[in-house]
Amino acid sequence: MKKDSDLKHLQLYFYSIPILGFFPSLWTLYRYSNKSATTEISREQLNASRLSVTLAGSWLLAYFLLGIGAEASEFLSLRLLILNTLLTSGYFLVSILLMIRLSAGKRTRLPGFSSLAERVGKYLS
Repeated sequence: MKKDSDLKHLQLYFYSIPILGFFPSLWTLYRYSNKSATTEISREQLNASRLSVTLAGSWLLAYFLLGIGAEASEFLSLRLLILNTLLTSGYFLVSILLMIRLSAGKRTRLPGFSSLAERVGKYLS
């Protein structure tokens, strides 16, 4: 029983890895939506997967939109590139803080993003 708990905790940790955690999270959501899957997915894994996919998707969308805006505008290009850098740094920082919270045994909830992830998760799973 302890091994199963440790494995699920390790999976939660992998979901929080910036950029790379998106793929196992998406796979977990796919397995959850596939009702014929034989593996059990806990509520905590499902919430962490939704949060990871929402964070990565939001970051990626904003990253591309700011990059396109920087290319299109001469006047705002430097400001948008700086904002893009701050956004990327923030995404990595939030992901690392989630990993630290997990190692301390706390829940992976973010104000605002967790509720958004639950609403978006209805369409993902």
